[in-house]
Amino acid sequence: MGSSLGPVRRGAHLSLQTTEPTPFGSGFLSGLLSALLGIAGFGAVLCLHFPQFLTVGQLREFYSLEYLRAIIHLTLVAAFLLGTISAFLRANKMLALIGIGFTLAAALLGGSQVPVGSGSISGSWLGLDFFVLNLLLYSAVFIPLERLFALRSSQPVFRRQWPVDLSYFFINSLLVEILTILTLKPALILFDWARVGSVSGAVGSMPLIAQVPALMLVADFTQYWVHRTFHAVPFLWSFHAIHHSAEEMDWLAGSRLHLVDVVITRGLTYVPIFVLGFSEPALMVYVFLVAAQATFIHANVRWEFRPLRRLIATPAFHHWHHSAEHDAIDKNFAVHTPLWDLLFGTFYLPNRWPSAYGLANGRAVPAGWFGQLLHPFRRGRQR
Repeated sequence: MGSSLGPVRRGAHLSLQTTEPTPFGSGFLSGLLSALLGIAGFGAVLCLHFPQFLTVGQLREFYSLEYLRAIIHLTLVAAFLLGTISAFLRANKMLALIGIGFTLAAALLGGSQVPVGSGSISGSWLGLDFFVLNLLLYSAVFIPLERLFALRSSQPVFRRQWPVDLSYFFINSLLVEILTILTLKPALILFDWARVGSVSGAVGSMPLIAQVPALMLVADFTQYWVHRTFHAVPFLWSFHAIHHSAEEMDWLAGSRLHLVDVVITRGLTYVPIFVLGFSEPALMVYVFLVAAQATFIHANVRWEFRPLRRLIATPAFHHWHHSAEHDAIDKNFAVHTPLWDLLFGTFYLPNRWPSAYGLANGRAVPAGWFGQLLHPFRRGRQR
């Protein structure tokens, strides 16, 4: 799993960028695992301290305190040992420092044996546990895939814009409860009048195996037009341009979404799902699938899935949506299937990969999360 970056070796130093080669045995993998596990362990300890504030209600019923404590203990021990190995092998000590630092902070808070916080836990607004689970799951799946099957092998794990994308990943995960309320409740409250009992009853009684594909087609049709509108209306584009400002593509780049973009897109997508009466289990399966596919189509992998390229949205299909090349602008709006783009004349998929990503014509947005949050309110449409 090497890198062709060819960075110059230096003495002991701290850097958030990849400054050394990353083959197996260089201390990079152990450092990366140490950082991920250290952050996860620290977050889990905080969740035990303050479950009433930091955990998602729907997830709590699945937690076993005995097993959770054992997992946290093993996580912290592994983070410390792996960080020590990385610090010994690698000149850039940053990953080791992050892993060991978060592990020590978790230990100071009580580690795996910390008493569970008291008080009512029925109404938390933040989902730190959801962030921890997402971080571990997505990292475990996509980092190895992008190292083994990289489209651009010279692109490091810690590319130039990764801190801002990790900020989006953290904040959007942390605010999962609030975003769910802001996106789901309006559909339930404002469009109850549009439900037709016979239709919703028939749809909701369909077998799950039939409901899920139907729901995905309905949701993708809605998302297609919402997404296309975000590109066409200058005021809305100023929010969506944040997502398109990513100049390198990987699984984490898909997290770069302005909160206004998230709320409007998800909120409108839920309307036909609710009105048509799809069941809650079908909705849960859809939420999982859309999160997985939306992450995968941004990934730095070279798979093209040529036999399926007109049926299923692939990384190649969506990479062209993010291309800065003129012919690719305002193309490939669908998330699940290119059928809508084929039908409405926005399909674009040459037999090559894009040469550049990001906003066309040299436009740019602020580098940090907070600057990007305020940017649409300060300036007009970027193109």
